[in-house]
Amino acid sequence: MSIPFSNTQYRIPQGFGNLLEGLTCEILREQPDNIPAFAAAYFKNLLEKREETNFDPAEWGAKVDDRFYNNHAFKESSEEDKREKSAVKIQAAFRGYLAREMVKKMKKGNLQEETTQENN
Repeated sequence: MSIPFSNTQYRIPQGFGNLLEGLTCEILREQPDNIPAFAAAYFKNLLEKREETNFDPAEWGAKVDDRFYNNHAFKESSEEDKREKSAVKIQAAFRGYLAREMVKKMKKGNLQEETTQENN
């Protein structure tokens, strides 16, 4: 029974969603008349396969989900990480500026040397 406007948050166990997804696909594929009996037979078959092969689809699904959600692209960076990245960008821009200024000075030096040689 659900309670309307409840603040209760339930955590779904890892791998449970994958088990239900597999069951749902089989139900849609087979279109059984008695869904609870089909589900019981499906999970019994799944348990037998797990015992024979030592392959647990729930565990495998949990690892896939964990890999997906722990990908660094999905992580929110902390304030310290943002500061560090900003500092690196600023330092790189400043080093680039210094390198460009050095190239300009080198070019001016070469031009001045060439003009003095032409004048002599």
